[in-house]
This record gives sequence, structure tokens and C-alpha cells, in this order.
Amino acid sequence: MVFLSFVYRFLTNFLFLAVVYFSLNVLEKYENKAILAILVLVYSAMRAVSTLRSFYFYQKIEKLEAEARRLQAPINDGSGGTNVRKQVVTDVAKLRRDGELKAYMDLFFMALIVLLCVAKILTR
Repeated sequence: MVFLSFVYRFLTNFLFLAVVYFSLNVLEKYENKAILAILVLVYSAMRAVSTLRSFYFYQKIEKLEAEARRLQAPINDGSGGTNVRKQVVTDVAKLRRDGELKAYMDLFFMALIVLLCVAKILTR
């Protein structure tokens, strides 16, 4: 499922890039291209800000993981439930890492879209 989530994220970002590319190439008038490019730039900026804010969230989760590991160390005396706690912390770390990778993927595609829109605005 993790692999499929990466494939899904890649395909949706790639399809958005393709739609923007073809939409900008189909329009004949420069004014229409510029308006569409500016609207896509605004949308991309909003998504980029949201993605950058998620990095702050992931950073806080990482601090919580470290704190949970620190607090769990003295408890690891073989009592019941420690394996479950270790597994929960490990699962959270994995989900955080996967989320960060998806956020980097989103930022990469948003950067490509911004470059495409700026190129279309600057060329007449």
C-alpha cells in the first residue's frame, strides 16, 4: 500500500502538470495564457505553502518520537506492552518519513509547474 500511495501521488502530480502544460499550449491569445498561468501560479503557491507547513508538523512529530523513545527506555524492563509501544513509535516514524517524501514530491512538481507558467508568461 505504501508503494501504491507513492505511485498515486506521482500520477496525480504528473497529470496536473500535463493538464497545465496542454492547457497553456492550446490557448492562442497571450492574454488568456497569462491569466491561466497566473491562476495556476496562485494555486501552486497555495499548495506549496501548505506543503511547507506540513514540514513544520513533521518536525514536531519527530520531536515527539524522540521524546517517546526517551521515556520508553527506562520502561523496557520486559514488562507487557513495551513491544506494542515500540511498534507504535516505529509506525509513526515510518508514516512521518513517507509523508515527508510525498511532500518533497509535491514541491518538485509545483516547482516544475511554476517554471512552466513563468516561461509561458514571459514568452509571447
